[in-house]
Amino acid sequence: MSLPAAPFGRVLTAMVTPFDAEGGVDLDAAVAVAGYLADHGHDGVVISGTTGESPTTSVAEDGELLRAVSSAVGDRLQVVAGVGTNSTAHSLELTEQATKLGAAGVMVVTPYYSKPSQLGVLAHFDAVAAATDLPVMLYDVPGRTGTRVSWETYARAAERSNVVAVKEAVGDFAQGVRLVRDLGLALYSGDDVANLAWLAHGAAGVISVVGHASGDAHAAMVAAVDAGDLVRAQEIYHSLLPAIDAVMGAPNYGATTAKAALQLLGVLDNRRVRLPLLELDDVELDTLRAGLAAAHLI
Repeated sequence: MSLPAAPFGRVLTAMVTPFDAEGGVDLDAAVAVAGYLADHGHDGVVISGTTGESPTTSVAEDGELLRAVSSAVGDRLQVVAGVGTNSTAHSLELTEQATKLGAAGVMVVTPYYSKPSQLGVLAHFDAVAAATDLPVMLYDVPGRTGTRVSWETYARAAERSNVVAVKEAVGDFAQGVRLVRDLGLALYSGDDVANLAWLAHGAAGVISVVGHASGDAHAAMVAAVDAGDLVRAQEIYHSLLPAIDAVMGAPNYGATTAKAALQLLGVLDNRRVRLPLLELDDVELDTLRAGLAAAHLI
């Protein structure tokens, strides 16, 4: 099988935002993380998303992060800016900033907590798409937002020429196939445990959290699917399961486990997060270390 066109590349990671000892955004560390990902199988990164702790960062911090990462690796990675919030005005401010700073695209999640109607979700997506000429990726993750994107909302949003992709963290394979087949959208797996399944169903690529530690393996898995070698792709996926369980299976997961993984790899010298997140304790770190070791990533 041959994978469909991938407007943002095949292998992306939802990148963490490192913090310094005073709690500020550590731009040098962010550049180091982005460089590491560029060296290990990645085509792109999504910055200032949930894994980047975007609910705790300011517009100015998001802009500084985008500027630093784009300047450092923009010739090697597609740098997609997360602009999703539960305030449309805030999302528009982030979208306009990302456009001015030369992001490769923007990703907008369903407004969280507010639980708007589908017409409200559509109006939010449409406002972001209208505010930029950059390609737009919609992000559906009802486990975090409390609201799922309906088929009708996708169909109407896709009428915007710059709405080109969906990051899918629902696990609705039937609808995902239709998003690709009937609406012409590129689909990216937004759930590490479903990455291979989505690729087999025609996804363009993956946006991973485990990818902080497994970019080369993900690239190999994607290449195997693209070459029609599903047996090899399964072997790689199976080898990654202990890492997926360790990074994504813990109650305290996401930015916390990804930063700890980067610390174990020597990419970061700390695993600081901002409240309300708490960095992994020693027991949690040991569990993560064991999972990464079982997957032969450390």
